[in-house]
Amino acid sequence: MQRRQFIQLSLLGVAVACSWSSYGNDPEQPQLRFLSSVNDAFGEHFIVAGNAAGEELFRIAVAERCHSGCLHPGAGQAVIMSRRPGVNLYVINMLKGTLDTLVEAGEDFHFYGHGVFSQDGTRFYATANHYPSGAGYIRVYAADENYRHLQDLPVAGMDPHELRLHPDGERLVVALGGIKTHPDYGRIKLNLESMQPALVVMDRHSGAILQRCEPSHHQLSCHHLDISRDGIVIAGYQFEGPQWETPPLIARLDTSTGEFSEIALPGPDQASLGNYTASVAISRHSPVAAITAPRGDCVLLLDYRSAEPLHIVPLADPGGVLAERDGSFIVSSGAGGVYRVEATGSEPQLLVQHALHWDNHLTRA
Repeated sequence: MQRRQFIQLSLLGVAVACSWSSYGNDPEQPQLRFLSSVNDAFGEHFIVAGNAAGEELFRIAVAERCHSGCLHPGAGQAVIMSRRPGVNLYVINMLKGTLDTLVEAGEDFHFYGHGVFSQDGTRFYATANHYPSGAGYIRVYAADENYRHLQDLPVAGMDPHELRLHPDGERLVVALGGIKTHPDYGRIKLNLESMQPALVVMDRHSGAILQRCEPSHHQLSCHHLDISRDGIVIAGYQFEGPQWETPPLIARLDTSTGEFSEIALPGPDQASLGNYTASVAISRHSPVAAITAPRGDCVLLLDYRSAEPLHIVPLADPGGVLAERDGSFIVSSGAGGVYRVEATGSEPQLLVQHALHWDNHLTRA
């Protein structure tokens, strides 16, 4: 059986919703807060939904490792993307806890694990690699027509990773890692000496590049970001250069003024991040942003408006992070724990421990 057929049969035939076969119809059910990709102790892959206490509400078995996704603004759906160099996106029915649709990347393309909806939910934008050329694209889908592919918008670079919709609803902010990959070589990075990362602002309709900001070092791979309600972007880097160097790992872009800068920490604090950031979340209810650093076993909290670092919170292998309404953050750990991290920088509170390996992202649900 071909790999593509196997994935389709596995996904469409195996959707496990625990005891929540009619999830969302019972007002007594705990409020769903996030989705995440996970692996269990046997190496099996799942998409899991959890509540604010980190408790599992449902899980869906999938045939490959997945990454991140986003919630549809109104259709009771969420999309989770396969992890680079995966070729599938999974449309989840959030009311039933089941898989609705499997959408393939298309010939000669693979996804990077991130996507975003337009404000009205009619369009879905996914970062993708055209691997014969190495060029990065935003693949545009008609979400209101069962995710029919519409067009491809070139990003003028390689390795577009996480993207966000600007609060104005008309622009996309895209983190370009700058790294060349090819499915024949798995996750091997093929151009570390010549990579050209960037943070890009583009028109979501025409694809016009409106602003391009380049990191201070060509091996600072710009991978993850979030954007505030007032249009301030916080982006996280992953440094691909010599381990003994410790360049800044956080970028800030004010899209209203175009001002771009990088946030450097004092020497020991900068080194503590391990030259790698995984996820970024900006609070909608305070000026605090959280950035996870799994190789440094810590979470960085900073004031995204002033660019002032606030706290470094020790936490083993933190990956996904989600801003809560009370100003705190939910953080998942690759070691299986789900924690609450307060904006004050106090010791993290373990909410629950699972026998699962959480991926690097939590998708708001």
